[in-house]
Amino acid sequence: MALLTRIRGPRDLDRLSPEQLDQLADEIRTFLVDAVSKTGGHLGPNLGVVELTIALHRVFDSPKDKVLWDTGHQSYVHKLLTGRQDFSKLKMKGGLSGYPSQAESEHDVIENSHASTVLGWADGLAKANEVLKKDDHVVAVIGDGALTGGMAWEALNNIAAAKDRPLVIVVNDNERSYAPTIGGLANHLATLRTTDGYERFLARGKDILERTPVVGKPLYETLHGAKKGLKDFIAPQGMFEDLGLKYVGPIDGHDIEALESALTRAKRFGGPVIVHCLTEKGRGYQPALQDEADRFHAVGKIHPDTGLPIASSGADWTSVFGEEMVALGKEREDIVAITAAMLQPVGLDKFAKAFPERVFDVGIAEQHGAVSAAGLATGGLHPVFAVYATFLNRAFDQVLMDVALHKCGVTFVLDRAGITGTDGASHNGMWDMSILQVVPGLRLAAPRDADQVRAQLREAVEVTDAPTVVRFSKGAVGPAVPAVRRVGGMDVLREAGTDKPDVLLVSVGALAPMCLEIADLLDRQGISTTVVDPRWVKPVDEALAPLAERHRVVVTVEDNSRVGGVGSAVAQALRDAGVDVPLRDFGIPPRFLDHASRGEVLAEIGLTAPDIARQVTGLVSRLDGRFESSAKAVEPARD
Repeated sequence: MALLTRIRGPRDLDRLSPEQLDQLADEIRTFLVDAVSKTGGHLGPNLGVVELTIALHRVFDSPKDKVLWDTGHQSYVHKLLTGRQDFSKLKMKGGLSGYPSQAESEHDVIENSHASTVLGWADGLAKANEVLKKDDHVVAVIGDGALTGGMAWEALNNIAAAKDRPLVIVVNDNERSYAPTIGGLANHLATLRTTDGYERFLARGKDILERTPVVGKPLYETLHGAKKGLKDFIAPQGMFEDLGLKYVGPIDGHDIEALESALTRAKRFGGPVIVHCLTEKGRGYQPALQDEADRFHAVGKIHPDTGLPIASSGADWTSVFGEEMVALGKEREDIVAITAAMLQPVGLDKFAKAFPERVFDVGIAEQHGAVSAAGLATGGLHPVFAVYATFLNRAFDQVLMDVALHKCGVTFVLDRAGITGTDGASHNGMWDMSILQVVPGLRLAAPRDADQVRAQLREAVEVTDAPTVVRFSKGAVGPAVPAVRRVGGMDVLREAGTDKPDVLLVSVGALAPMCLEIADLLDRQGISTTVVDPRWVKPVDEALAPLAERHRVVVTVEDNSRVGGVGSAVAQALRDAGVDVPLRDFGIPPRFLDHASRGEVLAEIGLTAPDIARQVTGLVSRLDGRFESSAKAVEPARD
């Protein structure tokens, strides 16, 4: 690491020779494999952008020039070149974020790790430069996968409207998002990758014709005026230039000299330019290149030589869902699956293998996926749209106005619901149960274990006149949590053991084991507790109000924001039923959470069994004290 350790900022790159730059690229790849294999993280995307990142920082002057990354999981090289080389706690509490982070560096502009947003940011920053008469440059790096998102094309439409507003768009084209990029845009880019004749043809023609007396120049101008037809014939890049965007490329994304040349020309152009770079995801690391699924897009701790995982975490929530989807597919021909460029991460790969004609990958386009699902349902099928909980936020309007308003039987399966931890603020699935509460007719299930994932998924796909949602956590799924009995549609997980119990503890989803632990802790304090799992948290089960009325206190515990969540819905249901029982809701506070392990985040926000038991004990004690004070107040005075 002779060169890498000497890089403390982007300007340290200026003094390196071409040979040293190639050496630096090799050192960076060696560093990334060694560091990320110890911590886990996004390996494949970063191995693919080493030379591109070096070239960007040599041509542009960050942080004066704004270099923006979409989605940001390919920013590790950027971190290294901007002075952040301690990767020992990558994605851990107190360590580097797995995405750009404003708190880490002035070189990091945006840290939202939801895809397809960078061009909107770039458009706004370029407009700000124009209004404030700044000469700063704006560079947006976006992958071919993220270009499948509709927001990217909305931004392109606006960017192209100003022909003289400088803005450089770097398309990092590795033919993949997580998995291979699909759709019409992918086909167009594939054509561009395989065609390199246009610029060479036009340049040679200009040279010949300009040396031809009298008719040469007019003939060249005629030829140049017909360039759209020529481009469509020789290199169909006209899609971008029809929008008014100058197109440069395709460029070998691993040739630093070629990249610098292209970026320098784009920088000088004075208007919006697309620089199309061809890169190889996982480059330089054979295990990643051999991984056809996602080229080591994201890995856990692995052996650096083999790429094999060091430890297996056992069955996880995602695989349980994936296996049940295959079983359902065999039983019902109307079941179809939708993914937004994440077939494997959401567990639909086995279903796709068994029923390839019944899987639709819409690209990074959750809004389109939701509307398309409404169409599929209206057409007589039952679509299951599997998506990370945090990404469903993007399709709220479509869930509300297209699926729910039209009473379409669509099932949304939300993976990584609740606190996910290490991926940071934008990846915690902590808003779904709040934003979905306002959707009329929608039914929302929060399974507590693998058995309930299977059962509630089956219940969900039986609903044909409303949207249904099944949400579950990230990571390993624990042992089954048996029910003692059922009340209405709810499972009683623990009986209080007395006719006049103190606390009704409403446990939501994967927090059931913790809620049982809370009940044990309360029992040691002499506080009797009933633990109930509502299973379907929206709508609130009608049996909950009469059950709550038999208790002195109601407590809800959820892995979701406290604002507008299940606790709020239960409180409203009790008020509507005329049940006047004190209620305390425990959940995630309304703030963005720093990256750390799930357990560390839970501890930081006080969502642990000891913390909750201590507060409930205090609440019950205050109630006891109030009753005792009231009793003393009405006693007659004694002589």
